[in-house]
Amino acid sequence: MNLGIIISVNDSETCWNAIRYANFALNNNDDVKIFFMGKGVEYREKSNEKFNASVEADKFIKGGGKIYACGTCIKSRNKDASEACPISSMQDMYDIVKESDRVVTF
Repeated sequence: MNLGIIISVNDSETCWNAIRYANFALNNNDDVKIFFMGKGVEYREKSNEKFNASVEADKFIKGGGKIYACGTCIKSRNKDASEACPISSMQDMYDIVKESDRVVTF
């Protein structure tokens, strides 16, 4: 299955659970892409010891998952792009939705 996950919140527990779910799907041999937008691009800064979304994102990337992040949302927060939060576009999000069998939003 092709699974698209859109994360638009920066709540540490929600981001952690969303990325854990993405890892679970990867481990079940699904193709998974995550798109962060809005406050979601802040997930690394909001990550904490109890709900460490950064660790989950690193596992996701190493496991073959693909992360995208809204470039406008990153730039509006005066942030720099990174492997865990790369500059992407609405076209990328559109393609994820179009190509996915299912889309889950958080």
